[in-house]
Amino acid sequence: MPKIDYEKLEKELFFEKKNSWEVWDEKQTKEALAFSEGYKHFLDEAKTVRESVKTGIRMAEKAGFKPLEKTGKLKTGDKVYAVNKNKTLALVIIGKNIVDDGFGLVMSHIDSPHLDLKVNPLYEDEAMAFFKTHYYGGIRKYQWPTIPLALHGTVALASGKKVEIKIGEKAGDPVFMITDLLPHLGRNQANKTLDSGVPAEDLNILVGSLPVKNDKVKAKIKLAIMEYLNKEYGMVGEDFFSAEIEAVPESKARDLGFDRSFVTGFGQDDRVCAYASIAALLKIKPTKRTQICLWVDREEIGSDGATGAKSIFIESLIADLLEKTGKKGTMREVYQVMERSEALSSDVTAGCDPDYKQLQDPLNVAKMGFGVAIERHTGHGGKYGTTEARAEYVQRLRAIFNKNKVIWQTASLAKVDEGGGGTIAKFLAERNMDVIDIGV
Repeated sequence: MPKIDYEKLEKELFFEKKNSWEVWDEKQTKEALAFSEGYKHFLDEAKTVRESVKTGIRMAEKAGFKPLEKTGKLKTGDKVYAVNKNKTLALVIIGKNIVDDGFGLVMSHIDSPHLDLKVNPLYEDEAMAFFKTHYYGGIRKYQWPTIPLALHGTVALASGKKVEIKIGEKAGDPVFMITDLLPHLGRNQANKTLDSGVPAEDLNILVGSLPVKNDKVKAKIKLAIMEYLNKEYGMVGEDFFSAEIEAVPESKARDLGFDRSFVTGFGQDDRVCAYASIAALLKIKPTKRTQICLWVDREEIGSDGATGAKSIFIESLIADLLEKTGKKGTMREVYQVMERSEALSSDVTAGCDPDYKQLQDPLNVAKMGFGVAIERHTGHGGKYGTTEARAEYVQRLRAIFNKNKVIWQTASLAKVDEGGGGTIAKFLAERNMDVIDIGV
């Protein structure tokens, strides 16, 4: 009886995760670090959804993409983009089969947790002026006081003119801040939970303290702030109601660690996948299938609304593509195209943090540096709020990755009853598309 080589058998039968840094040669390592330079620039330029779309359009046009609405009949190789309400962006490369056999789609979200100004935000109290805020998405409220903040946004003035605001990003710009208690006064605060230690209504942004010099005016500091906004942007108080102004950390994206192997910056969930997706699409040549990169809004708050993944913008986009490639663009045709399509929901997952290992399943958690993470199902508890990729589709992706020597790993967000969350994948699955979560 021949002797069994168990070492060889173990390598053949077990799934082994591989550390990219150990597998890559020097050339690949340099390419990865160089890629991150463009990514950091993107993070700094695209701190809001609107800024992300503008940056994406600039990147697309530089690569030869044209607005879909200004093109005639589409043919193989055409590169077009479509924008929905300045908050959703789709880039399309028409394939050899046009859309007859469906398309390949990678979808990411470009919104991140932040603070929105309330519709009537400005007030004065104890010789200081503040903006009241309403937080967006799953922020950790205790993390926001005392960090420098920048204001980004768009204001639609009464005249119909739109003005852009970005204060706090340039050298010499003022920044803004939410105040916090002194440690000497914070005994009761320290006994509260992390979630309740800083109430949402206390996330008020300090914006000034210099009064106008007029004894007949009551709100002297508030008036001074409005005087500044009127002079710089033409704003009056009512214009806040038709404004989208966000407070975001003013810090720049930076390398982290002595070896610069990490990136720290605001908005990496999910602009890291959005950037990787567009960077990939801009480089590929026309393939058999039409390829689409789609950026959507509002994932952090359930994907509702006209610019989220639930929006019929997706159906409208496909109908437009059908019409511009010689089809009628009926809803039946749209549904047939989606049923024949395959999608990647490109969103982030949790990497194993040694300080919190007790929350994660060591066999299934993703590891930092071990390649792109494939999460077959998300959701929480008994797979509530999830989509689950079917076995045949998972096998097809495995085969593609292994054939092309892509370093990949399996992933799950946490132990079964410790946490979890959904992604935009389920909204593609509801359109009867094969979809799986693959991301950073």
